[in-house]
Amino acid sequence: MADIPKECKGAVVVDEGPNFRVEVRNVAVPEIGPEDVLIKINATGLCMSDVHFMSNDWGIAPMSYFGTQCAGHEGAGVIVKVGERVKRLKVGQRAGFKPIAETCGWCDLCISGQDQYCAAAKLTGFLTDGESTGYQGKRLHANAAIGTYKQYLRSPEAYTTLIPDGVPDHIAGPVMCSASTMYSSLKESGLRPGDWAVFVGGGGGVGIQGVQLASAMGIRPIVVDSGREKRKVALEYGAEAFLDFKESKNVAAEAVATCGGIGAHGVFVTAGEGYPTALSFLGNRVGGKVMCVALPTVGLYPMNVNAAELITKKKSISGTMVSSMADVHKTLEFAQRGILRLRPEIVGLSKFNDAVQRLKKGEVAGRIVVDFNLE
Repeated sequence: MADIPKECKGAVVVDEGPNFRVEVRNVAVPEIGPEDVLIKINATGLCMSDVHFMSNDWGIAPMSYFGTQCAGHEGAGVIVKVGERVKRLKVGQRAGFKPIAETCGWCDLCISGQDQYCAAAKLTGFLTDGESTGYQGKRLHANAAIGTYKQYLRSPEAYTTLIPDGVPDHIAGPVMCSASTMYSSLKESGLRPGDWAVFVGGGGGVGIQGVQLASAMGIRPIVVDSGREKRKVALEYGAEAFLDFKESKNVAAEAVATCGGIGAHGVFVTAGEGYPTALSFLGNRVGGKVMCVALPTVGLYPMNVNAAELITKKKSISGTMVSSMADVHKTLEFAQRGILRLRPEIVGLSKFNDAVQRLKKGEVAGRIVVDFNLE
């Protein structure tokens, strides 16, 4: 077993709120329990959810209330230490860190494959790095859900995801959240081969992986976004059309026309700004569905819903939150088969804050990943 350092690198949130930044500092390496493993993170994806949490714009308690230092929930690395009662996992195996760090494992939701909704779930990067009275006075497990902006993480054996051969860390990291989230949403939508799917915000890190997965499933993706680079990436990754909302006079009408003049079978909202107009992309499609994926800023982007339209056209609105452990495994299989051809921008530790700020400003096409082994 390799020597484990007492400290490691972590991107610590400074001045949480609208003007936050992250600084790479030395932080403590967590201790593990007898049924835990210690994962050394090689790469972490950057997700817009991290930005919302660090900005404190979700209407929940601020990061400092939870005691959180390091955000992040898309990690990929290697197991470097195992607890004395660990039976299945071994040092040297590659493992990932998901948005859900731990669940109870025995409730109805856990045993029915909906473990991401477990009431006892610990959310990665949302809880404290150490013991704390925590949210609503509840005591939190030490190192319960350290974010993947930190290089060493504790993970319970029962909820640790192994990464298969052939899936590099810079792809496996984003699979833990964004790609598997889109897989779950596509699966829950019930769309079939040949159906049209509009991805609002589809040029970003979450949507672009949905485009690839939809194309692989025989679904016909249309991306609604803006910018030459996002257009290039979307078309390269399988979109049949790219509609620039900044250039279009009526982007919803263009989308409906592209979908045979009837409308999309499904709309996947992967950017919060898309919620107010999401239903319009369904046009007159009977049974059309809006799938809510992006978590919007509290109080912004309400959906305009006409109940009569839902009734007479059998339209529906649904949501999915991240993905189950089983769906993460299934999405990793897509990556192993080369269906997820994600080529993220990879940066080193010195560019950590710059990368997060670019993501915040909407300047990232596709996904961006930080490599802990690069300066």
